[in-house]
Amino acid sequence: MSSAFRKASKSKQRPHRERSQPASRRKLGLLEKKKDYRLRARDYHKKQNALRALQKKALDKNPDEFYFKMIRAELKDGVHIKKPPKDEVTPEQVKLMRTQDIKYVEMKRVAEAKKIERLKSELHLLDAEGKNPNKHVFFFDTKKEVQEFDIATHLDTLPELVDRVYNRPTIATLQKETLKGATDPFHLKKLAQQRKNQYDLLKQRIEREKAMFVVAQKIQTRKDLLDKTHKVKVKKETANGPAIYKFKFQRKR
Repeated sequence: MSSAFRKASKSKQRPHRERSQPASRRKLGLLEKKKDYRLRARDYHKKQNALRALQKKALDKNPDEFYFKMIRAELKDGVHIKKPPKDEVTPEQVKLMRTQDIKYVEMKRVAEAKKIERLKSELHLLDAEGKNPNKHVFFFDTKKEVQEFDIATHLDTLPELVDRVYNRPTIATLQKETLKGATDPFHLKKLAQQRKNQYDLLKQRIEREKAMFVVAQKIQTRKDLLDKTHKVKVKKETANGPAIYKFKFQRKR
């Protein structure tokens, strides 16, 4: 009963408000409360304890003590930075690793070249994009023959098949045999799209094979630079080719 009465009495009393900074001292900022003082005091004592621990550690330190971070770290702008470890690799081992790299790239390049040859044998590059169009020149004796010229009649085929650069049967062949394969426009369009995708794939593989060839050349150039023979750079390295060096001639024994 007493606790309920206490809660009821507290509900009617004025809410407690902490006073703010007086107007005459407003230039000093917010008025510090007890919770602000506790945070500031806790931070101050934490820093003092850390300083005391460091002082004790420095007093107890053995001047002849050695640990590896003395030689594996350095001080830059007041910050300790670990030195990068040096790779313990002999020049012979570096040459061997470069050789393995170039062998791997060459193996991938040869595999890519075989795939390119296989695609070329399937596609024949008859209607590839970017290919120069073939020319078929007809010769006539008179102007009248030129005016009366009909290419479908001359090639002995249907007018619908004149624009085809491959599989263009003559009328006699069409009369003897039936057409094989797709003839409706939907399937012909689908086959044309598949053929275009194959040409795009062939183009990507050719570019990839060229890039691998350039990488192999650059690796070989870096391998050759490990030789201590005097050399002069003739041409800078580019995205499409390695740097060119001129080596001093040395007679081999």
